Formats: sequence, structure tokens, C-alpha cells
Amino acid sequence: MPISTSLDNLADRSARGIALALGRLISTGQLQVGEKMPTVRAMAKQLQVSPTTISDAWRLLQGHGAIATEGRRGTFVRGPRQGAAPGRYWQVPVAPGTFALDLSTGTPDPGLLPPLGPALGHMQLDAAVTSYLDAPVVPELEHAIRNTWPFDAELITIVDGAQDALDRLVYAVINIGDVVMVNDPAFPPLLDMLEQAGAQIIGIPLDEEGLCPQALAAALDLEPVALFLQPLAHNPTGVSMTRARATELAALLREPELAIIEDDHSGVVSGEPLVSLGEHLPTKTVHIRSFSKSHGPDLRLAAIGGAAALIDSVIRRRRRGPSWSSRLLQQLLLYMLTDAATCALVESAGKQYLRRRAIFVAALAEHDVLVGGSSGLNLWIPVADQQVALVSLAANGVGAAPGAPFRVVDDGRHFIRASIGTIAGDVESLAATIATAAWADPSR
Repeated sequence: MPISTSLDNLADRSARGIALALGRLISTGQLQVGEKMPTVRAMAKQLQVSPTTISDAWRLLQGHGAIATEGRRGTFVRGPRQGAAPGRYWQVPVAPGTFALDLSTGTPDPGLLPPLGPALGHMQLDAAVTSYLDAPVVPELEHAIRNTWPFDAELITIVDGAQDALDRLVYAVINIGDVVMVNDPAFPPLLDMLEQAGAQIIGIPLDEEGLCPQALAAALDLEPVALFLQPLAHNPTGVSMTRARATELAALLREPELAIIEDDHSGVVSGEPLVSLGEHLPTKTVHIRSFSKSHGPDLRLAAIGGAAALIDSVIRRRRRGPSWSSRLLQQLLLYMLTDAATCALVESAGKQYLRRRAIFVAALAEHDVLVGGSSGLNLWIPVADQQVALVSLAANGVGAAPGAPFRVVDDGRHFIRASIGTIAGDVESLAATIATAAWADPSR
């Protein structure tokens, strides 16, 4: 059956409606892999819409990987995705053991993580491990988290880390063709998730106070359904949102119907106070707090708190899968969040990370490499040429992350990301090595 005939009774003839209808035809096999699509003009004439509408529908399908344009040969069906593409995320870390010093991953310093021994020793012997029906969140843990939440959350749940939280919220909020705003640069796995969901991603640049209000205001004209941001110790720039900027942004976001998703990946070890848009807009904000960098990556726990409708959607979907995060791990986290000695260690770690960052930034500045931001484990380092800089560092046994996977808008500038969570002591020679790589002449 011709494609146009299959869409004769289509009610929604917007670009998104046409893209969704064609996506269903592809996923059900009514459109075969390799089948040639009609021209934009022919499709527009058949459906009695503008060529621009069809072009927009084609772009949505291309972004979702359902069709591909092959120049003059035309546009062809690629078929439903078979698993996730490698995407941006796998361009960032290098294989363990590749370099003598690996700055490509944002892992915390093992020496600054609180020990698990005391927590294990104080585990409740009657901790619930046998029931499918108990509450998914240990009540005492929820209470402890609420006491430190940045705003009055309608609902709180626990999931398996911040990336699990982002993935589930993207699924709950985003449909193919939706416009989504993100801070630019952005977390590569989030960009992968949004691209796979078929979102139209709009990058909002940052300055030293947070998202730029003018750019946000312009993006709101596109009627986005969501804003994803990192309000604290932004990865990769280290920027933390100020209270003045949060007030300014909240005024712009008060009226539009959209979800605000905050990813606090550093938590207490950022060393700076958290400023959340949820303080101004609690009914449309969902805040994610990871405990990986502060209490241990292998705990695989993060809290999601805020607007009940979105979080309830996450909870319902999880019931079709893991249902809950291990209550044993929740009990461990509960102890660490309420034990005074552990809390002191975590707070001390945050101060040490801040000190390390300041020392490293100052050392780079001595070599005319200027880095912004104020906290976190990452440095966003400007370089003359990304690839040349990475090769220069590799020749000296140092691994770093390319900047391109973090970027939404390619403005011609080059960066690398260096994660400095595990660097302590004398950093002068390393700063000199990075500076040499940063200013390496790409023409040579």
C-alpha cells in the first residue's frame, strides 16, 4: 500500500503527527527497511500540507533514526532501532589502564569516600529483604532526604543512580518531535537519551551565574516541553547557579507549561550550597540527587523529588521492571546520611575537592590557560584544537575527554574536559603538560 494512501485518514497533519504515523508504519513493518520515501513535494501534495511541514516531519524521523537521506538517491526507511547506538557517551571515557594518568572520567577519589564498614556493622538485622509488597523507599531514608531537600517535594522516590533517573524521566516526559532545552555544554548520556527519544534539542549557553536568561527566553518561543539543567557544579564547566540568576530564570519559566528537571550529580561534595529552581517553582520541578560522588559509585542510588505527576509516572514504569532499588543499599545510605562521623567526612571531602580545584585552576592560569566555574570535579579547558590537544596529552601518558560530545551547538570553539577528583599534591608539571597541549599548533 502506498505511504500516502496509508495516511489518507490521518487526523493530525502537523509535522509531529505525520512523523508519529510514519513511525508506527515503520515499527509495524508496513513500511519495509530500504523502502524509498516519497519526495517532500509529492507527500505535501497528497496530504494537502505545506512542503515545510513534510520537511519538518522528515527531520524528526531522521533525528529518531527511522529514515536516512542519501543525497540525490532520495530518502529511505532505516527501520526500528535495534538497541541503542554508541552515541556521544562512549566518546568520552577511555579504557581503564590506557594511560598512566586518566582524567577522562569524573570518578571521585576513593580515599575521600566514607568507609562502608561502620554502616555495614550497624545494619538492622531485621531489614526487609523478603517482601515484594513493602514500600519501594525505606520510610526513614525518605524522611532523612526530605530534611535536606531544597524545596517541599510532593513525592520522593529512589532509583539506581542519576543516569537511571534521567533515563526514566526522559521516557516519562519526551515524545518524538518535542522541543527540549538543555544547558550547553551538556551531559553526553543525557543528549544520547534525548536524541534516541526523537527530541529537538535546544542548547542554552551558560555564564558564570548559570543559564543565560536571554537565550532561555528566546528558546521558550519554540514551546519546549522540558528544561534539563545541572544547577550545581555543572559537568563539565563547574558553574553553579546563583540565587539571583535562579530568581531571574524562575520568572521566565513561571507561565510556560513545561517540566524542569534538575540533575544534582555532586551533592554535598560540590562544596557549595545548592540553589534550585524548585524553590520558586515546586509544582513543575523534579530534582535528582545522586549519592555516587559523595558516598560511593557502587551504591547506585539517587533520589528523585518534586512534582508528583512525573515521579508517579516513573514509579509506575519501574513496577514493570526492577520495581524498587535494593532496600539493603537504602539502609546503608540511611546510616551514612544520619551518622555524624560520616557526614563530617563527606563535608570534609567537599572542602578538599574545592581546594584541589582552586590549586589546579591557579596552576593553569600561570600558563595562560583560563578555566571558569567554581566547583565540582571537572575542568572545561579551552584548547586550540581538540584532537591535537588529546594526542599531545596521550603522548605524555595523560588521558582526557574530548569536548565535542558535550556540545549541542558547534560554535567553532574547542575544549577538553579534565576530571581532577583524584589529583592531589604538586600539580605544576601536569598543568604545564595540559597548557602545552592546549596551545599546540593544529597546523603543524
